[in-house]
Amino acid sequence: MAISRAQLVKELEPGLNALFGLEYKRYDQEHKEIYAEESSDRAFEEEVMLSGFANADVKAEGAGVSYDDAQETYTARYTMETIALAFAITEEAIEDNLYDRLSSRYTKALARSMSNAKEVKGAAPLNNGLPAIAAATAFQTGDGQNLFSTAHPTIAGTVSNTLATQADLNETSLEQALIDIAAMTDERGLKIAARGVKMIVPSANQYQAERLLKSQGRTQTADNDINAINSMGMIPQGYRVNHFLNDSDSWYIITDVPNGMKHFERTPLTTSMEGDFDTGNVRYKARERYVFGCSDPRGIYASPGA
Repeated sequence: MAISRAQLVKELEPGLNALFGLEYKRYDQEHKEIYAEESSDRAFEEEVMLSGFANADVKAEGAGVSYDDAQETYTARYTMETIALAFAITEEAIEDNLYDRLSSRYTKALARSMSNAKEVKGAAPLNNGLPAIAAATAFQTGDGQNLFSTAHPTIAGTVSNTLATQADLNETSLEQALIDIAAMTDERGLKIAARGVKMIVPSANQYQAERLLKSQGRTQTADNDINAINSMGMIPQGYRVNHFLNDSDSWYIITDVPNGMKHFERTPLTTSMEGDFDTGNVRYKARERYVFGCSDPRGIYASPGA
């Protein structure tokens, strides 16, 4: 259905002082603070988690050397989604508009809608991967667990990327998260020397993040103690605000473990315009293909708050 003159009455009349509603600022590309970006030329991408070897054993004198087997443990699958939106304007509406080119204004609005959709998609694994989300609607990793779980299965047992007892963002909970990250192991139970590098928080949590990461002294205490998180440089890249996170109490830590959160782009944003010979309407379309997901859940840690 095309935008007609009946929908643009005021824009067709003289004496209009201002047009508004299409020029709001936007939160743009916040997903880039979370995901490593890769290009794709396929309908889907798959990444296979491989186990390494167990801890080496002592070889007794004269005895044979021990052998171990590497194996595939699970597969992370990324299926591309097509995101698209269009609008049309009647020939008469274009002819009779007195103030501005309709196409220019509504094309900006179309770009804003596409950008917003991408940010919502980018935040969805974080919003829907929290521990309390029911499995039927949760974002899950290739191992069949919610993205944030205390029981990601491994050959050696399990690995956790969330607090055992959920808590709001504070000094104690953040220190425990960093301890948990440092204790992460690989598929065979070997330590992997992981560390947190960046925090992602919703807008409501940014003030607490600022205090925790930048205060010289400990927060919310009269003791003259240093802020160990700050002085030790425990989260070197600081924090970033993501305005598309749904839970105002939630907080997330990106770790330095590779192949964690990934964004595959199949087709970058393209726009096109065409006219219809019979009606004279002009149609505008924007389209792109991409997917957000996670290969290794050790690449991110989170808590939904208390």
